[in-house]
Amino acid sequence: MSILDKIVDDTRALLTKRKVDVPRSSLESRPLFTAPTRSFFDALNTSSLAFITEVKKASPSKGIIREDFNPPWIAQRYSQSGAQAISVLTEPLHFQGALQYLTDVRSETSCPLLRKDFIIDEYQLHEARAYGADAVLLIAAILDRQHLYDLHQAANALGLDCLVELYAAEEITKVDFDQVRILGVNNRDLRTFEVDLTHSTRVFEQCPDTVIKVSESGIYSVEDLHYLRQHQVNAVLIGESLMRAPDPGEKLKMLMDGLQAKEQDESSIKHHA
Repeated sequence: MSILDKIVDDTRALLTKRKVDVPRSSLESRPLFTAPTRSFFDALNTSSLAFITEVKKASPSKGIIREDFNPPWIAQRYSQSGAQAISVLTEPLHFQGALQYLTDVRSETSCPLLRKDFIIDEYQLHEARAYGADAVLLIAAILDRQHLYDLHQAANALGLDCLVELYAAEEITKVDFDQVRILGVNNRDLRTFEVDLTHSTRVFEQCPDTVIKVSESGIYSVEDLHYLRQHQVNAVLIGESLMRAPDPGEKLKMLMDGLQAKEQDESSIKHHA
């Protein structure tokens, strides 16, 4: 059994309990369930590279990433430093996430929030809405084509945007590009945990220009960002490299400023050539 299979099995077991403990009617009565959502799509649909920054305490491959974990403060620093959107891990067993982090973070930032979890059931979309998410992650590897389509439709009906994530190139056959507006490709191989930044750029070559292309995982440096930008990537999702920094916002600002300086230098060189 792969780690992904294990996480999905655990998620299914937790869901059975949560549905009993917190019925859908209870979720729908929470104030945030009917609060206006902020457009995740619009936040990423910019002329410059958009940054989705992650609030993540741990991962199966790296264990604890940040001991001093304060989601509201982290989100505040991301927002102050220019992030376009914020991803919040809510999976509890393998990533030490929590739904409550969405609510805690929402009050500290105007950035749209992505619920990053292993969504396999429409109930989880209602959870996302009730706790303050503006968008949800849908992972193609754990859903068949019809299930992916149906969850995407249900999310949109609730006012949630969707980031559809691919791991393997062949998963692109599951994507209905008449429906999907934001597509992510994970650079980490879930079988070996090795990261290859060129993986996302190769997969994106098979995608229409109409989708916002998000490269995920293994992004650490200005050079990484510049490489992705050169390959027409529209946005990046960065977690670990920011979470390991003493001040995640400062690290984000350093990356953004570095990319801007590099692009200005290149533009200047071309202008004088």
